[in-house]
Order: sequence, then C-alpha cells, then structure tokens
Amino acid sequence: MGAIQHLRLTPFIMEAELFEAAAGAAGHSHEHAAPEAGEAAAGHSHADGHDHDHGEGWSPADGWQRTLATTLTAVMTGAGFAAVLAAVSLISGLPITRQNGMIWGFCGFLAVTLAPAVGMPPELPGMPAGDLVARQIWWVGTIAATAAGIYLIATRAEAWALALAILLIGLPHLIGAPAPVHGESAVPPGLAASFAANAIAANAVFWLLIGQFLGLALNRTARDLYAT
Repeated sequence: MGAIQHLRLTPFIMEAELFEAAAGAAGHSHEHAAPEAGEAAAGHSHADGHDHDHGEGWSPADGWQRTLATTLTAVMTGAGFAAVLAAVSLISGLPITRQNGMIWGFCGFLAVTLAPAVGMPPELPGMPAGDLVARQIWWVGTIAATAAGIYLIATRAEAWALALAILLIGLPHLIGAPAPVHGESAVPPGLAASFAANAIAANAVFWLLIGQFLGLALNRTARDLYAT
C-alpha cells in the first residue's frame, strides 16, 4: 500500500498542496495589501508575523521522509484493520480462511471505504470540509451501519433481515454527510475527482490484500495449534 500511495496518490497530494499554497499566498497578499496607517507608522512587518509557527508542527519533507512516513502509516493501518477483522471473526464465529479471506477484505472495503466515500469522497489539501466532529460521527456511524447490514445479508436469509440490512446501509446516506462550511476550493475539480477515484481503487487493493494475508495467517495459526 505504501508503494501504491507513493506512485498513485502522493503526486495528487503534492499538486493539491501547490494550489493550496498559491491560494493562501493570494489571500494573504489581498488581506495585507493596505495596512492601517498606525501599523505603517509603527513599522510593523507582516512578513515577520507570517514566519511564526501556526501550530502545524513537524511534517515529513518531500522525498524519502515522506515516502517512509507514508509506508509506515500504511503498515500500521493495515495491522489495525487486520486486528479489527480478526476481532469481528472471533465475535461472530465466522472463520477467516485463505479461501474466503478476499471476501472478508472486500466486505471491509465496502464498509470502511466505499460506503463513507459516497457521502465524503477522499479529499485533497485545500478542499472544503464540514465540521470535524460531525464528520467523524457520520463516518463511524456509516461504517457500523454498513457492516451490520453486510453481516445480516451474509448470515440471514429471512426477508426481514434483508429489509433491515437495506435500511441500515441506506440510512446514513438518507441522513447525509455533514456539508462543508464553505464551498470554496483551491483544488481543480478534475484533480479532486482523479484523486478520489485513485484513492478508492488503492483502498480496494489494500483491503483485498489484508483479507487474503489475514486468512493465510489464521489458517497457519490454526494448523499449528491442531498440530500441537
């Protein structure tokens, strides 16, 4: 996943950061084009103020630092999602094997990536967004509702279960994701759409690999336990 991100996603992010920086520079230039008379008389320098730390903290530099940070993040994310799938398998009593590992991964992709992306597509820097807390609540709720719907479809054949599954999967989208605070975006629509499509496709590969490797690992663990 780190390799996919480096080759397919990072170039979009870096290009969007250029648009974001250009828009920010234009905004600052417009805002400070006519300083107040008192500031000018006092010799206040806006350039000095812009050099101050805005609280963003350290971020990896472009090049090997960014690639390494991206790859390590993908490793930790993959391990976390694998642990979640294993926990769901244990709680539900449905085993993950090398035969059905990709099916589990595909279900994880549907619940965690595709369903939330319907209301909140993957976003680039500089794109408008809604309230963070509201977005997180909607995101978690969408994942939980979609996962519950998938579970009902996979384990129950009754009509009521199918109807409830459809309701659960569709409810978050009937409610709707939180709308952006403002509609202005420094990122061209074509760039945003290309990034979203590539990010969703990359996550599909990511989840399929998580499911397959988890199935292989659990198969081997079970075989070793039975052997002892």
